[in-house]
Amino acid sequence: MVTGTATPVVLLPSENRVQGLVAAASLAGWMGYTRLFAPLVRAHATLPECPFLLVTGHPCPFCGGTRAFAYAWQGEWLRAVRMYPLGPLLFVLTVLAIPALLFAVITRRQISLPPQAARAVVAVALVALAVNWSLKLTVLPN
Repeated sequence: MVTGTATPVVLLPSENRVQGLVAAASLAGWMGYTRLFAPLVRAHATLPECPFLLVTGHPCPFCGGTRAFAYAWQGEWLRAVRMYPLGPLLFVLTVLAIPALLFAVITRRQISLPPQAARAVVAVALVALAVNWSLKLTVLPN
């Protein structure tokens, strides 16, 4: 007979639950904004242009992300990649993160990675962001 060890459930304090709710609400708000981006552009009701782009004339590491999400909502994945190569991946991750955060809040559990895995994820994300920005600075549209 195989017996398993019980994993203790660590209940989150209320401030962590609030942080999870704020994160989920922020991501949901962002998704709503990008879903409505096309009509908001026509109504001249979008957020201001990127300050980095305005000052330097060059795109920041995140320029094109909003439009890439808007294209992803429309199913125009190739256009989204051309606008911001990381956009479709971030779109899918955001769609997955919202219910995951809400589940964590409801069940009072914490979403975390072991420290070594977290460092690896951060390193991969920084390299991907650097490659993405390099493409934006050299071959992709602003």
